Amino acid sequence: MIKLHPQIIGKDGKKQFVVLPFEEYERIKDKLQDYEDLQELREAKASDAGKDGFNLNEAKEKLGI
Repeated sequence: MIKLHPQIIGKDGKKQFVVLPFEEYERIKDKLQDYEDLQELREAKASDAGKDGFNLNEAKEKLGI
């Protein structure tokens, strides 16, 4: 879990903005990117479910290497 040190800025008695140290922002951004990548992987795996795959040698042959 990411430990956060937010500074909350209000306007008219309501919370309006959050300021974070840059390193915490970067960690959050990286975690969100990892999550998005995981979601894309899950979607790709689901769309390929039931399709025939091929092994490494077959892939090399298809790529001509």
